[in-house]
Amino acid sequence: MEFHYPNGKKYSLQTNKNKQVKELKNASYAKRGMTLEEDINDTNLYYLSRGMAVIHKKPTPIQIVNVDYKRRSAAVIKEAYFRQASTTDFNGVYKGRYIDFEAKETKSDTSFPLKNFHVHQITHMDDVVKCGGIAFVIVRFSKTEEVFLLEYDYLSQFWERMGKGGRKSITKEEFIKYGYEIKLGYQPRIDYLKVIKDIYAI
Repeated sequence: MEFHYPNGKKYSLQTNKNKQVKELKNASYAKRGMTLEEDINDTNLYYLSRGMAVIHKKPTPIQIVNVDYKRRSAAVIKEAYFRQASTTDFNGVYKGRYIDFEAKETKSDTSFPLKNFHVHQITHMDDVVKCGGIAFVIVRFSKTEEVFLLEYDYLSQFWERMGKGGRKSITKEEFIKYGYEIKLGYQPRIDYLKVIKDIYAI
């Protein structure tokens, strides 16, 4: 017996199986292609839903100067400018402590370039720490899917080393020695608060 789709095309069991396998593969690759920011956003939603912490991605402040109002329901921003330099990516509260951190990825297998940070970001994290907050960076080596949390105190030392004419990057060995590796999980995806809890005993 033959089956046909409404458009007249013949149904093939093998074709359908191949399609299902392809969809599963695509879903798997899509998940693997999640950016660090998306993974952290998912993690933050997990924390929030369980009342563990309130941590959000900071919105980037922009000034809109030109909008095309073809239809009220479909306005298109044509021109906009950053109002000011952004500080770090994420901030919030965990067990009464202010949390502030930056998230970065690198395609390098061996090191993370310090040029990926800006002076105002370093200054901001320094101010956070001086006021009793917790500041750090989360870095993912994208090729190997290794994720590390590095406290600001160590980041500032590497930044100062570069300023004195030293190395312009942080080696993976230094992340292993001074930072904390975060194994990727399912829920939460990147459990960075477990590391913070251990470091600060909170």
